[in-house]
Amino acid sequence: MKRYLAATAVLTAIILPATAADLVGNPDVTIRRRQGDAPVHAYPVFKGRVAVMDGRTLWYPQYPQRVRLADIDACELPQWALDPKWLDRQRQKAPSPVPCGPLAKSWLKRTIGSKPVECRVIAYGHDGIPQARCTTSGQDVAVEMLRVGWARVASPYSYNTQYLAYQQYAMAARYGMWATYVLEMNEWRRKAVDKTLGRQPIADANLLAERESEISPPFTDARRKPRRTDR
Repeated sequence: MKRYLAATAVLTAIILPATAADLVGNPDVTIRRRQGDAPVHAYPVFKGRVAVMDGRTLWYPQYPQRVRLADIDACELPQWALDPKWLDRQRQKAPSPVPCGPLAKSWLKRTIGSKPVECRVIAYGHDGIPQARCTTSGQDVAVEMLRVGWARVASPYSYNTQYLAYQQYAMAARYGMWATYVLEMNEWRRKAVDKTLGRQPIADANLLAERESEISPPFTDARRKPRRTDR
């Protein structure tokens, strides 16, 4: 009987999947099931208070671990956008800069505050950073960023209809970055030579002038230069 009970305990440990607590304690948990010899990799769940690194990245100091909000993108911290309300072109040589990176970070911090955040990892990025659905007080953090226009859906081919609906709402209302000239984030990451926080707005104004694509709604005078009046 003792041998039978011991064998049963071993089989139970093999068959049953790990609990959420197991995954939090060990993000690299591997589950092996009886149906086959191939291991099944379980994604971790992180819980606790976080620090906000930028408009899409959280830091869990207790693990320690960076986590990115899945399926959305936001301006990098050194990235600038430009205000399209460039009315007095005689006195103002360029559109006013908008710090879209810091503004995205600030809104994410405001959304979370000091509340604990639960992030359920669904994938890993090319850089190895977990991408997760994160909630606080039952609220999807990514939805809040999309709703106010300080994040966008990461892929135009997304199947997440809820995320797309919130993005369309923000675009129609010209909330957040949708009220600016802003370079598509991946293009910015490829082209920006200086990625320090001291980066000047003129650097992004130059990138926008030669942009391949833009994510904000098209403005009729996006590429128009000031008219000369000395002729």
